[in-house]
Amino acid sequence: MNDTTPPPDLRERLPRAAGGTTGLRSLLTREQIAELTRRSDWRGACAIASTWAVIGATLWLLALWPHPLMWGVALVVIAGRQLALAILQHEAAHGTLFRTRWMNDVFGDWLCARPIWQDVRKYRAHHRRHHSATGSDADPDRSLIAPFPVSRAALSRKLLRDLTGMTGLKVLYGRLLMDAGVIRWTVANDVQRLPANGRRIHDYVVTALRNMLPMLIVNAGLFAILAVSGHAWLYGVWVLAYVTPFPVFVRIRSMAEHACTERSADPLRNTRSTRAGWLARATVAPFNVNYHIEHHLMASVPYYRLPALRRLLRARGAVAPAPSYVDVLRIVSTPPAPG
Repeated sequence: MNDTTPPPDLRERLPRAAGGTTGLRSLLTREQIAELTRRSDWRGACAIASTWAVIGATLWLLALWPHPLMWGVALVVIAGRQLALAILQHEAAHGTLFRTRWMNDVFGDWLCARPIWQDVRKYRAHHRRHHSATGSDADPDRSLIAPFPVSRAALSRKLLRDLTGMTGLKVLYGRLLMDAGVIRWTVANDVQRLPANGRRIHDYVVTALRNMLPMLIVNAGLFAILAVSGHAWLYGVWVLAYVTPFPVFVRIRSMAEHACTERSADPLRNTRSTRAGWLARATVAPFNVNYHIEHHLMASVPYYRLPALRRLLRARGAVAPAPSYVDVLRIVSTPPAPG
């Protein structure tokens, strides 16, 4: 039995629980479900504020002490908070970051998605397909985990490309092509070229500028704040973190969630929850994103209630102990023996 497989006596009780609560009603009371799905505006606001506070404090410390060691720490911390913004965008796409609907769409977009060149509306449409088709060929995120398992040498090469900025620059180029309407919008690795339909270079440029405008406004604002503080160069640290450690963290997160799990419609088999210590929470697993089985079982549960859902499921024997991120790296880099 692997780490994503429920005990045998519960395998027939939960397989249709994905995306809702139908399969969980035999395990949770109506009151527990109501409490788990309760959302909060102030907690959403605190999550965004605390993320930006860490980013601001890190840049301030780097300005005070631009030592090479501090550069390394700053890049890791800021990249971790960039992933935190991505996770908060994910919450907003599910409508769980704030209780008030428009706050998810406005604050989740402008304060979380746009700074890292994302779009809540487009991400929501993409991510809904992921939830409805997880574990199947129709999953739009399938390309992120399809190559695994790979050899340890191959995984090392992937992580090295991430860390040296090669992946990050490729992502930036892809974002530009998506905003220009050259390729279909995605957060996965599959590239689907869109038909030209008579469009010329001018049309692509106008489309790109229109789609990029919110991202450009937010990043111009960030640059302006740093410039007014007398440290415009710190914006380069923001960009460097985005193209170096950030892709590493994104890759590890995506591998942990679905790589080398069962090709099944059952969220207890096609999804993995992972044990996260303080270092993982600061880098690859911000805002409880490591509780991924729980999220797929009940996507309406906000991130701060996922640990409580896991405790209830563990108490009822519905989920197995979670592996660590080190365990996950071992799993995805150990190809099956030839048989």
